[in-house]
Amino acid sequence: MTAYFRAHPDGTFHPSEATRGPWDDRFQHGGPPSALLARAVEHALSDRPGLAVARLTVEMLRPVPLLPLRVEAAVSAGGSRSVRVDAVLRAAADGTELFRARALCLRSVALAVPAVETGVVAPPPPAHSAPFEFPFFRCAEGYHRSVEIRMARGTFGAGPVAAWMRLRGPVVAGEAPTPLQRLVALADSGNGVSVVLDLARWTFVNPDLTVHLLRMPVGEWICLEATTLPGPGGIGIADTRFHDERGVLGRGVQTLFIDERREHPNAMKA
Repeated sequence: MTAYFRAHPDGTFHPSEATRGPWDDRFQHGGPPSALLARAVEHALSDRPGLAVARLTVEMLRPVPLLPLRVEAAVSAGGSRSVRVDAVLRAAADGTELFRARALCLRSVALAVPAVETGVVAPPPPAHSAPFEFPFFRCAEGYHRSVEIRMARGTFGAGPVAAWMRLRGPVVAGEAPTPLQRLVALADSGNGVSVVLDLARWTFVNPDLTVHLLRMPVGEWICLEATTLPGPGGIGIADTRFHDERGVLGRGVQTLFIDERREHPNAMKA
């Protein structure tokens, strides 16, 4: 399948149509550029073995166009047991800052930590889950065609769901995506799988994404057990627990900006 980005010799990354999002045909879904930032964070840690990303927060400052991008990352603070990495995604043409990320990275070693009963019920495995595709993308080619989805629990559009997802192609052409890149590319879909508002009337764009990780995923499939909570003031939260086929991985939270579609007959007039 088509990669999200192609790396060019001048240091820019050129997006494919597989990055296209659902809200506006000119702009990318949040997952691919967030995965590109995760890649930059990993590169910044390349000379610091033994550290693992425990938290990654992406601030989505502006929509990311389907145009060439630049990404930079550097360790900003820390010592031997924890460091912070800051990363920035910019438009290649004029340097406009689009996304900003900060990662908290902690030392990771093998410890005999006792198992704790969590009460979490594992979702049915991908092989026993029904195929699904996002129904709200307007273009034939886009992010929705770049992922395979299987609905494990719940009903789309009717509240909390658990959906297995995996990438059909790489984040950057010619590179196998790392476990962190795969998870971050999918994590921004929590609000997409757990829809509770009428898509014909409402939008619920997320201006941020925070991922907390217990460990890195194993295998291609990652389950998003997600719930969307809309508030009366137009602010919402999408709360997602991540699983792989070995168990719980961590958690993701998206803040949602909820608004009425202006083309809807019942929308409030500006």
